[in-house]
Amino acid sequence: MYEVTVESHFSSGHYLRDYHGKCENPHGHNYRVLVTLAGEELEPNGLLLDFKILKDILKPVVNYLDHQMINDLEPFTTVNPSAENLAKYFFDETNTRLSDVTKGRVRVKSSTIFETNTSQATYSE
Repeated sequence: MYEVTVESHFSSGHYLRDYHGKCENPHGHNYRVLVTLAGEELEPNGLLLDFKILKDILKPVVNYLDHQMINDLEPFTTVNPSAENLAKYFFDETNTRLSDVTKGRVRVKSSTIFETNTSQATYSE
């Protein structure tokens, strides 16, 4: 199995619903996101997927959240914008966009969101 990972960054605000503590109040993070792809076959040029293509796939997902109040954006108007749910959001959105490009040859293996340098959440199937 081959794997490739790209990293991106965005800054956004959010607050947690049904939470008692400081994070129930609006606050912001400088998020870091890692998306790892996996596949069994390389392209004829020896790549699983060009890093540039993966970055281009990830860019609209990042741009949607960047410098926004995440709670005001779908699906986070009803889904709590926790790091765990953001990791799943990046997994699902990137996987959907990726399948259009690779026809299922490559899939998202995992998505990791860092709220801080020492706090992260990962989603994988």
